[in-house]
Amino acid sequence: QSRLVESGGGLVQTGGSLRLSCAAPGGTGTTYAIGWFRQAPGKVRDSVAAISWNGGETYYADSVKGRFTTSRDNARNTIYLQMNSLKSDDKAAYYCAALSPGLPLTTATMTRQDNYITWGRGTQVTVSS
Repeated sequence: QSRLVESGGGLVQTGGSLRLSCAAPGGTGTTYAIGWFRQAPGKVRDSVAAISWNGGETYYADSVKGRFTTSRDNARNTIYLQMNSLKSDDKAAYYCAALSPGLPLTTATMTRQDNYITWGRGTQVTVSS
């Protein structure tokens, strides 16, 4: 599997918005469910959101529900994470990853990191007060 590539991170003020992109070359961008994760300094990496291969199913962590939205454009092999009303707690490195095919699209499956077979290198999001 080709590595995924995240982009769109940066510095934003509290309450601001950013849109992250995850470029997924080849079939990864059209046939795999994609998860978003984040890791803040000194903390473990946590699941943030996930989206099925056709965009029909999504998952969000409670901490981002109502503020973050994931979507995908399979024609462009790109998955997005729109982040609104950003808080200082959202500061982290954000990663996208491809879910191993054939797994059921349940919350338990989408949040388990070892179910993901290809990862990006991450993009940094910094939220200033």
